Amino acid sequence: MDKTGTASLTISEMREFASFDAGEQRYIRRSLDVGFERHDAAERWGRDAAEVASIKAQYGYYQDLRVLRGVRPDEYDLEDIDLFMGKLMRMAAFDLAQERLSSFSAFRFLYERLLGAWVRPWLPSAFCGAAALPQIRPERRKCLLHSISEAAATAPAWSEREPAFLPEWIEEDEAA
Repeated sequence: MDKTGTASLTISEMREFASFDAGEQRYIRRSLDVGFERHDAAERWGRDAAEVASIKAQYGYYQDLRVLRGVRPDEYDLEDIDLFMGKLMRMAAFDLAQERLSSFSAFRFLYERLLGAWVRPWLPSAFCGAAALPQIRPERRKCLLHSISEAAATAPAWSEREPAFLPEWIEEDEAA
């Protein structure tokens, strides 16, 4: 793809990120810091003791990323599906239970960055499975499950293009 096409796709990803509410944007950036071990997320993102505890728990759940990045189940075979989907759903359930991601779009945006383009076909089932768990409040469950479109839930194919935009923390003095 030429530079113009890549730039256009990056801008599209930036627009998608901008469409999420401020809380979702903050949680996605925090989660990417945890998932890529970019910074001390508890120090950077923790505003109070409860949030610091949540971030520390997130580090524990995100340990599964190491395994998930190394296991790529075949879409047409059931080998490794229990290991892969179990860990993916466990991590997804943690993220959805935090009540900071309010849609499949925000969930997909985060997870395709944490794991790569190859995970896209697996995200609808992980999202729906995690959103339907009893650990998610019933009202929240309903909103989450209504956020996934029929097209996303039944997509016959997914793009293999890797995400280009990785949102990060911006210091106030950098922004000025």
